[in-house]
Amino acid sequence: MSLDAKSADRRNSRVLVVDDEPDILELLELAMLRMGLDVERAANVHEALQKLDSTPYDLCLTDMRMPDGEGLDIVRHIAARNLDVPVAVITAHGNLDNAVAALKAGAFDYLSKPVALDQLRALVKAALKLPQSSGAVKKQAGERVLLGNSPAMAQARDLIGRVARSQAPVHISGESGSGKELAARLIVQKSARSDQPFIAVNCGAIPETLMESEFFGYRKGAFTGADKDREGFFQAANGGTLLLDEVADLPLAMQVKLLRAIQEKKIRKVGATEEEPVDVRIISATHHSLATLVQQGKFRQDLYYRLNVIALQMPSLREMRDDIAEMARQILLRLRGVGTAEFSAEALQSLCAYDFPGNVRELENVIERGLALCSDNIIRPDDLQLSPGDTDAGSEKSGMMGRYPLTDYLDRIEREVILEALKQTGFNRTAAAKILGVTFRALRYRLERLGITGPED
Repeated sequence: MSLDAKSADRRNSRVLVVDDEPDILELLELAMLRMGLDVERAANVHEALQKLDSTPYDLCLTDMRMPDGEGLDIVRHIAARNLDVPVAVITAHGNLDNAVAALKAGAFDYLSKPVALDQLRALVKAALKLPQSSGAVKKQAGERVLLGNSPAMAQARDLIGRVARSQAPVHISGESGSGKELAARLIVQKSARSDQPFIAVNCGAIPETLMESEFFGYRKGAFTGADKDREGFFQAANGGTLLLDEVADLPLAMQVKLLRAIQEKKIRKVGATEEEPVDVRIISATHHSLATLVQQGKFRQDLYYRLNVIALQMPSLREMRDDIAEMARQILLRLRGVGTAEFSAEALQSLCAYDFPGNVRELENVIERGLALCSDNIIRPDDLQLSPGDTDAGSEKSGMMGRYPLTDYLDRIEREVILEALKQTGFNRTAAAKILGVTFRALRYRLERLGITGPED
């Protein structure tokens, strides 16, 4: 049911609009009233702050520039007093710096002038669905969680909870297997977009020649083989969230197009003459350092600042060594189901000493292997098949052996995972792609890159 159809349920939803231009105030007020919302006006920052301190609001829309201050002052005021009010700022067209500054300060989202009513309605709809900060988010049955009680993981969990209440782009960094995609999914689950599409895209798995059509879609006849219109990732995620995994792998030409799509909130299909609006929250992730790539000229600085509005660092398993034993027990409990398998004391010691270059993903694989190989329901060190060179926690070489050069190491890990999926499916590539969570085209591209041609590999 649309927001307009629910207007009777929104009579108590109150919106504060702040602008020093009477015509803009009137436009915003009229749009809000048509959506069944109660609206109050403020003509400057001082008046807005007084109203916020004396009246509860469900949403605040504020202009960025006013005679007695900035919209940022209102954003900071709301944040400093822990007022449970999502606030969106209205910036001058193309003024990306102000938009990013507002999002970093805690704004829910932003709109560019001239205000597009469809974007305004989408923003309001998302803001009014925000869960109250005092309400606990219920854990769904079978939902994956971030394990570990280390300070680094506690900080990551806290930031996930806070950024979920925003529309700001989030960049998640961390080593391979540290839980970046899981963190992105948890952000979505706790957000106002939890019931909307979540599209995860591995940017490194798409051939460069197909990137524009994959991201933005294409019109029939746009190129050879385009026998019908097709939607892209942005259209599929419209109203929801788009995860750009391994975003560092995007070529520079695609980075330019992506920046425009994010900034303008519009995309153009290949072969189309007009742009179409999209409402998508962007979350990006990579195990590379984007800042280093910017310095090397391999990643656009303007796109980096647009993606890295809120930075979330996922800790490696080496930073949570004291948590490994308890994490292993919880993972085993999930994997064994109704079984009774347990770790021997020696197996737990081996796990705690191992450096886990593949982090939590590798820990899960090791435990699954131990569960399959153990006898008498006791998992022993030999069942885990850990590499001897990586079980000395006191050595500086721990975790470093065999990990350089990085590209070769990552290719070996990727090859091992793909071959495991192919083995499980009798080398059925379509079924293996489903297990791996990638498209058949992406798997075929990876097989060609890694030189995997048949079961003998």
